[in-house]
Amino acid sequence: MSKTVWTVAKAKAKFSEVIDRAATEGPQTVTRNGRKAAIIVAPEEWERRTKRKGSLVEFFASSPLRGSGLKVTRSKDLPRKIDL
Repeated sequence: MSKTVWTVAKAKAKFSEVIDRAATEGPQTVTRNGRKAAIIVAPEEWERRTKRKGSLVEFFASSPLRGSGLKVTRSKDLPRKIDL
């Protein structure tokens, strides 16, 4: 993975190159005033990193609490009264 660091000004001037390098070399860091401001990544990398892993049903089905006998009950208390 590349350690290429671009200032905002240089990234603006060479934006096509930044995009090309993100696709071929990996994420590109853009800095402002010496601090990280953005990371440019290829769309495939972004999709790979942000892809949902399983569904909520699968998450609960694989829970270590499943089958533990844990009982969760809802409170039957009424809401408190407030003056409007």
